[in-house]
Amino acid sequence: MKWQISDLFGMNVYSDKAIFLGKVEDVVLDVTNKKISGLALTNVNQTVLDIKNYQGIIIPYRIVKEVGDIILVRHIPGAFKVAEPLFGE
Repeated sequence: MKWQISDLFGMNVYSDKAIFLGKVEDVVLDVTNKKISGLALTNVNQTVLDIKNYQGIIIPYRIVKEVGDIILVRHIPGAFKVAEPLFGE
């Protein structure tokens, strides 16, 4: 499926453990290598991601697993804090 970079703006981003991470505010491009290098998120779920005093966070595009109705990223143990166990874990 083909899509344009502008289609990513406003999309919800979830980990593959069904945890909402935030919304895509901007896309970071690597113009030298002609590829997307990251996604800038706003409306960040602060129970999962520690953003301190920043307005958002940039996640590396290499952890993106799927782009469809939502953006699904790999859950990296230790990268996301979780306040409570998920699904009885």
